[in-house]
Amino acid sequence: MKNTPIDYMIVSRKIEESRLEKLSTASIREIKRLVDNIESATGERFVRMEMGIPGLPPAQIGVKAEIEALRRGVAAIYPDIQGIPELKQEISRFVKLFIDVNVDPQGCIPTVGSMQGSFAAFLTVSKMNRDKDTILFIDPGFPVHKQQVRILGEKYATFDVYNYRGDKLYRKLESYLEKGNICSILYSNPNNPSWICFTENELKIIAGLADRYGVVVLEDLAYIGMDFRKDLSRPGKPPFQATAAHYTDQYILLISSSKAFSYAGQRIGMMIISDALYDKKFPDLRRVFTTDRLGYAMIFGSVYALSAGTSHSGQYALAAILKAVNDGVYNFVDSVREYGEKAGIMKKLFTAHGFKIVYDKDENQPIADGFYFTIAYPGLNGETLLRELLFYGISAIALDITGSERHEGIRACVSLVRRSQFADLEERLKKFNEHHPL
Repeated sequence: MKNTPIDYMIVSRKIEESRLEKLSTASIREIKRLVDNIESATGERFVRMEMGIPGLPPAQIGVKAEIEALRRGVAAIYPDIQGIPELKQEISRFVKLFIDVNVDPQGCIPTVGSMQGSFAAFLTVSKMNRDKDTILFIDPGFPVHKQQVRILGEKYATFDVYNYRGDKLYRKLESYLEKGNICSILYSNPNNPSWICFTENELKIIAGLADRYGVVVLEDLAYIGMDFRKDLSRPGKPPFQATAAHYTDQYILLISSSKAFSYAGQRIGMMIISDALYDKKFPDLRRVFTTDRLGYAMIFGSVYALSAGTSHSGQYALAAILKAVNDGVYNFVDSVREYGEKAGIMKKLFTAHGFKIVYDKDENQPIADGFYFTIAYPGLNGETLLRELLFYGISAIALDITGSERHEGIRACVSLVRRSQFADLEERLKKFNEHHPL
């Protein structure tokens, strides 16, 4: 019986009671429940790295605006399905000032978090062309996106980009698109879980092939502006957020307010449909919708059916936040740099005690320090590593559920780890290394 920081018998019992067949295939929420139960039974605080929950206070500009909106009585009134005008205008401005693409406000749609945005996008683009019935994921990625596609009864294909960075991406991506059944490509940038960021060359490849094969690019920008290797905080000044939208006009961007603005609880996000795609006609849409115009089908078909509108007060909150950001009054990137700083410290603690970074490069450049990083320990697969770390009061998720082929790895999220826990983390990693000598 090991002399582990967390009681070995209790942890073992709680794992057994969880009835999880494999920890490496358990969902994020299932791992969270297991760790909650262990903490409750032992009274010990874990270094919680399994949940991608914002760990910073919400943008107060939004809180104030939302309170004022509620006092005006908006809670009693349905919002327009396409979004309140002031928010649509500020989304359009934000996209221009921080991404450097022009989008008419009509294509800027508030959603119930970017999760609803992705669900609505999958629902709509999968109906554009009866011959193109498959969504392609460039993995690793957010596991719930595939869950959404499965719930919709649609098909998907996937590949791990780890071995196909740079020019290698071209042939790998084309090998899927040339089959003629792909309707859209989804990836996140920066990436959840690996924190890789696609280079300009790679984004050009994605955009160019998407145009050649008539495929819509779905770009998940949940962590917009958080490639801290660059200063992406200055409105209207380069460098801008890297995006395939610089190289194609057939795109849908999904932007979350949860991480960049620490406004997760109000479930408000943004879907941005390019002008060219918004008005584009797809006759096969009429199989499901009353129109063949993609933008109209998205708003008055998919989004309407899913929620009949996005939180009225939340829209006023986001509008106020974006206006302050767009006007240069509020620097949203500076507000979240703490994540990158913590990641830098935590990665050094792990690597000093025998761990390796799994996804470690963007082509030839080391990845940024940010919201997530991926780690492995020599001689242990992801299942064993995830289980063993629980006895040392450290929780994470396995890369297995993200579409990664790096089955030895796990994903660590820095957001809920307090700096005051770094000493505990270091001591627990030291003991782990002692008990698992290399």
